[in-house]
Amino acid sequence: MRTNNIINPKKLLLLLFIAVIGFSGCKKFLDINQNPNNPDSADPNLLLPTVQAAVGQLVGNAFQVYGGIWAQYWTQSPNSGQYKTIDQYNLANTAFDRPWLTIYRNALVNSEAIINDKTPNIEYTRGIAYLMKAYTVQVTTDAFGDIPVAEAVNYAKYPAPHYQSQEIVYDSIFKFIDKGVALLSVTSPLSPGSQDLVFNGSAVKWKAFANTLKLKAYLRIAYVNPAKANAGITALYAASPTFLTEDAAIKYLTIGGNENPLYNEMVGLSRTQNLVASKTAVDAYVKNNDTRLLKFYNPIATGDQTKITAIPQGSYQANAGSVVSIPTALVGADPLLTASATAPVKLFSAAESYFLQAEAVARGYAAGDVNTLYTQGISASFSATGNPADAAAYTATAPDGLLALTSAADVEGKVKAIITQKYYALNGFQGFEAWTEYRRTGYPTFLVLSVASQLGGNRMPQRMLYPSSEALSNSNFPGSLPLYTPVWWATKK
Repeated sequence: MRTNNIINPKKLLLLLFIAVIGFSGCKKFLDINQNPNNPDSADPNLLLPTVQAAVGQLVGNAFQVYGGIWAQYWTQSPNSGQYKTIDQYNLANTAFDRPWLTIYRNALVNSEAIINDKTPNIEYTRGIAYLMKAYTVQVTTDAFGDIPVAEAVNYAKYPAPHYQSQEIVYDSIFKFIDKGVALLSVTSPLSPGSQDLVFNGSAVKWKAFANTLKLKAYLRIAYVNPAKANAGITALYAASPTFLTEDAAIKYLTIGGNENPLYNEMVGLSRTQNLVASKTAVDAYVKNNDTRLLKFYNPIATGDQTKITAIPQGSYQANAGSVVSIPTALVGADPLLTASATAPVKLFSAAESYFLQAEAVARGYAAGDVNTLYTQGISASFSATGNPADAAAYTATAPDGLLALTSAADVEGKVKAIITQKYYALNGFQGFEAWTEYRRTGYPTFLVLSVASQLGGNRMPQRMLYPSSEALSNSNFPGSLPLYTPVWWATKK
């Protein structure tokens, strides 16, 4: 295989935040496509890291904060106020202008530029672009519901793109994955090498990524269209797929502008700590005697360095002045420790991959040993947090460990055990995915209504709001929906 390394990896990381603007708007970065109707010409291999950086910014910052709070790993600090409206479920459409811009004007427009580029021998780069497009589109539709896809990013031809139903969007995701895999199967093209921030141009790893992404997408529709989910996964397994056994992650540096995007956001907010431990998640870890607790949260500086102090979700007002544990540098969320700067953003984790496979087997969509896959998911999570030796005892003795799976009386009980265990593994790294899985399945069952909720009744966030920019600029905008309206695939009662 020929390799086309255009720039040194360390220099490449200086491009990480090209075309990306921070969640708070405090930081501004160069946008190589400021005019979407006339994007600048660029080497497709140099565009690839801008796509990946934009996706990293999205899922590692804005969606990480929303997901982390709505999945109840984190809650608003009682001593600051940046994210109060998120805990209150009281958001304006303008709150989502920046993420939408990152998706459409950065990640997707540059993916499309790579896909349409006619440079010879760049099939691998184009294949990766298709998979990044599929990943981005799934994240976007899972967040907002119906979205523009077919007419998106071609602003010269479609200045007001039409929205497509989420069901049709999912069909597009499967097609993008297949196109990406086909390009990654071409013989001896140029590899993007170090321009690929995730797998350094490895076609083998990207194919595993593609299979894992397809598995996740089919499982996402398991309640709304179980027959289609079953058929899709059966066909996937018939081809003897490989799945991810390592994290698909973007790594960061301590150099200015190249830090973990959540940490970078906190630096932009004068290192103010806005995120603290939610009692919802902490109580669940404590119940299971789970040593990952001290990996995800910092103990208060007292004589007992094993005690995590948490507050009920949204109770920042009642706890004004309280000292509460904060998330750790491991997940990029301690603004006072530069170790946060190098925390990875995980597009997929190895643990998630194993739990996806376990669910497919539990549902009868695929052959395999569900107990083994479940155990591998737990082990991968403990390894990722730096305490692999604790996995075996936890699996054997925790109330939500292997016993929760083996004692389940039916398929749904097994799915509950798998998703609950996945919840524990996604803390800090994949908050959006944890919130999304809760919306899909209703698991874990111990999430509570935020004390600060202003939605009324027992309603909780079921989607993100369409940005105000769409209402103002897109004549085909279908209209806003309330935060509590479920998306298409969230049909389980």
